[in-house]
Amino acid sequence: MKKFILIVLALLPLTVSAQTLTDGLMMPKKYFCTGFMYTHDKWTSYWEGDLKRENGNVGTVTTQTLMYVGNYGITDKINVIAMVPYVKTEASGGTLEGQKGMQDLSFGVKYNFFRKDYENSSLRTFAVLNFSTPLTDYTPDLLPLSIGMASTTLSYRVNAYYKFAKMFYVNGSGAYTWRSNVNLDRPAYFTNGHQYNTDEVKMPNVFDYLFNVGILKNGLQAELTYAQQVTLGGDDIRRQDMPFVSNRMNASRVGALVMYYVPKPKGLAVRGSYMTTISGRNVGESTTLLGGLLYTIQFSKSEN
Repeated sequence: MKKFILIVLALLPLTVSAQTLTDGLMMPKKYFCTGFMYTHDKWTSYWEGDLKRENGNVGTVTTQTLMYVGNYGITDKINVIAMVPYVKTEASGGTLEGQKGMQDLSFGVKYNFFRKDYENSSLRTFAVLNFSTPLTDYTPDLLPLSIGMASTTLSYRVNAYYKFAKMFYVNGSGAYTWRSNVNLDRPAYFTNGHQYNTDEVKMPNVFDYLFNVGILKNGLQAELTYAQQVTLGGDDIRRQDMPFVSNRMNASRVGALVMYYVPKPKGLAVRGSYMTTISGRNVGESTTLLGGLLYTIQFSKSEN
């Protein structure tokens, strides 16, 4: 039985809160944005190395995620963002059982270290530090149905955001992610052309970047996104073999997002997005739909 790769992107947690780790928006001081996001991801074909194949033995792989998000403005220039996802996977064919459970706690700090305002435009730059670690003892060795990679990570990110004509904006973001080694529930494994007599697997680090163009006016945000993930090491899925946790997983994705702050009740926002994988290496050709509700609580008397 061939087991095919689940696309577990660092990009997913970057698209789920009102002011995210990758954009140019901030929660004002003493404001707290909280809510839940539901994500539905599925694919039936995948790339084995650079060879695109059909997922015949497993069928359609579906991943559903319910994620709690919270974003608090410590100051107007410093935000803290936390995310906790519950993940469930399943396959439409074959004999592999789906997995489910709490995945990884993510905690990030976003700092607006530069801002320059012009007559009809503004430029902002940000530094972001994000930490994540598994919340449960799930296995990463059951791809494509593992709920995650079971690796503790630390990401260093820089964002640049430029808004002009009082409503249009462009945004760019790039990050380097360090990943800790992971342990398997077996005493040995074969990868990268070698036999390793240990349960510990060295995980390659990851670089990702994205670009957004959009509008933001009168409580409506709409944008288009191009995102790229590059794994800095690892090998390809071996021909006719199962994927492995340290495989190189590269992906290019495009998508669209719409978010609207409803007039009543004040503070409530609805968010939806669509993303699809247009090219990749050792990943599924996935389509991802996201929807959620967010509510902003004001702990200050300011009129921001």
